[in-house]
Order: sequence, then C-alpha cells, then structure tokens
Amino acid sequence: MIPSPIQIQAVDTILVDVPTIRPHRLSVATMNCQVLVLIRIQCADGIAGWGEATTIGGLAYGEESPESIKTNIDTYFAPMLKGLDATRPGQIMAKLRESFQGNRFAKCAIETALFDAQARRFGVPLSELFGGRVTDSVEVAWTLASGDTGRDIDEAHQMLEMKRHRVFKLKIGARAPADDIAHVAAIKAAVGERAQVRVDVNQAWSQAEALWAIERLADAGCDLIEQPIAAEDRRGLKRLTHLSKVPIMADEALHGPVDAFALASTHAADVFAVKIAQSGGLTGAASVAAIALASGVDLYGGTMLEGALGTIASAQLFSTFRELKWGTELFGPLLLTEEILVEPLRYENFSLKLPQGPGLGIQLDLDKIERLRRDTKRGASVVKL
Repeated sequence: MIPSPIQIQAVDTILVDVPTIRPHRLSVATMNCQVLVLIRIQCADGIAGWGEATTIGGLAYGEESPESIKTNIDTYFAPMLKGLDATRPGQIMAKLRESFQGNRFAKCAIETALFDAQARRFGVPLSELFGGRVTDSVEVAWTLASGDTGRDIDEAHQMLEMKRHRVFKLKIGARAPADDIAHVAAIKAAVGERAQVRVDVNQAWSQAEALWAIERLADAGCDLIEQPIAAEDRRGLKRLTHLSKVPIMADEALHGPVDAFALASTHAADVFAVKIAQSGGLTGAASVAAIALASGVDLYGGTMLEGALGTIASAQLFSTFRELKWGTELFGPLLLTEEILVEPLRYENFSLKLPQGPGLGIQLDLDKIERLRRDTKRGASVVKL
C-alpha cells in the first residue's frame, strides 16, 4: 500500500521591522531599519519549515519589495502550495517556476522553507541535502557604510580588536569618485596589513568613471571591486575586468544560472557574488557556484542583509562549496538591534560557525517575532532615498 503524501497544510508570511544599529548608506538608499520577510510552511507530519525573503532598501535596489513579496506569496503561491506533497521540494519548485514569472526572492523563501522541513524530517543539517559540508565555518566580512571616514575607521579597529572581522567592504558611489577614493585610501592606511579592504559601488559609475577610479583604488590598496557599473552593461563589465589590476566582482548582474553562464562564458567578471535570493533559491545559487567553479571564476558568499534565518540558510549552502576564495559577507544579523533567535548565531575568530542541528539548525524566538511583527495598519519607514 502506497502511503499518503505528507501535505502542506498552511503557509504564513510575516513582515518583521527591525531597526539597524546605525544608518547603512548605499549609493541607492540609506537604511535605518530592515524589514525581514519570514515564511513558515506547516506540514501534516507536524514539521514546520522556515524561509526568508529579505531585500535591501525597499524598491530602491530591485523589483521586489517586502510588501510585494508578502502579497504575492499570500495571493498566488500559498493557495497552490496547500495540499502538495511536502516531501517533494524539487517537484514543488518546478511547479511554482512553471506557474509564476520572476519573484526570485519569494521563490527563495519558499524553497528554503521546504528544504528546512525536509532536512528536519531526515534529521540532518540542510547542507547535507546539497552534497555535504566542506567546512563548519565561513569567514565573514563587515561592511563599513556610515559614510563618515573617521567613524568607519573607529568601527574597523573595534571589529579587529574583537576578532570578529578582518575583511572590510566599503559602500561607495554616492559621492564623487575622487572623494570616495580618498575615503577608501584613508581607511586602508588606518588598518594597514591587519585587514583587507574592498569596495562595492552598487552600479553607481559610468565606464569612464570606473576606468579612472580602478587604477587609483589599486594604488590605495583595495583588493576587490564589486559591480562598478550598471548590471545590464555586460560588455562594459568585461572591458573593466580585462583592464583592471584589481579583481572585478559581479553582483547585481547575477540573477541566477543564465546570467552566470553569460558572464562566465565571456569572462566578464573575476568573482561571482553568490546570493540565494538573487539566484531564486538554494538550487539556483548552487548552479551559479557550479558554473563559476567550472569556468575558473572565484566565489564570494553574498548577502541581501538578511536576518538570522536567511543568513544561516546561505551559510548552509556556502559550506558545501569546494572553494570559497573570497569568503562571505553574512553579517546581516549583526547589523540589527533585535535578536530573533532563541540562541544567536555564533560569530567568532572572524567567522560564522554553522550549527549542527537538523534543517537550518536554529530555533526562532516566536514571542520576539510576534512583538516585532508589523502592524498592517501602518507602513514601515525603512529607507531614505
């Protein structure tokens, strides 16, 4: 007799507003609060899987916002998910991708929740569903994004003293290139050989500006330049990659395996910033990494400034990569003023330690989440453009 499938019974989407420890300045927006988009999938066997679909800066960064993600999941995804066999995450995601266009962040949250539940069902960490871990920890960079050179230097020294971070990524692009280069040079001079300094331009420069700035960033001691020009300008990115003395990393240009193949096949970037949300989910991100490694492109574990849930989901996958030359940027929970886990993630010796428990290996503080849950009668003031 064939056993009955374990059906999905309920799908809940929750918006959680959490203030940041300081303003987080990007070229496209300034964040004072992060909106965590959490999803819970309840299954008939009593197991619940969790996922996250957090974005950066509302609609300033991409085409999905926390509000649109919740609306689309509640309106379109959840009704289709209910009643499906929870033990077939691959089959479910194939059905969702066939039925719904785009919505990479929403699909990522759903896929993460399905795999979290499945790994809990098997009693293994989520990483075991993706080939198994190569490492039990991943190095984590810290983003200096206050916009104030002195404050960023003080912050960098504090992180080094705490042995929490020794790689610093600077958010630049909102000011004139010359001013940004002076900012980078001052910070690199202050930390010296104790730390690496990288920059993220968030597409702010033209090709001409990038060509002028890259040489000067190299002289300043910068060791990696992320997405200096518009994501759609692949020819320009290829040109910069071939001319630059500093490795060029693709980020916003990477929306999954198709983009990864297009960039890798022309060597339009030296490094890929792999993000599970940008890739449409864990399986998409795994494919991006496989394409990169097969093409001689280095890997960096990126973030959408997710909270603890999305951060550890990313870490579970990144721990399975055979090479992660440029480390990760999984500092999202450290930027928030509130803890949503019963036991916080472990950051020590410049790295994030992966939990050993089943699924994502974390336990959410449901009471805290309920207190932070957005009142649907108000909007969230999360960004300043």
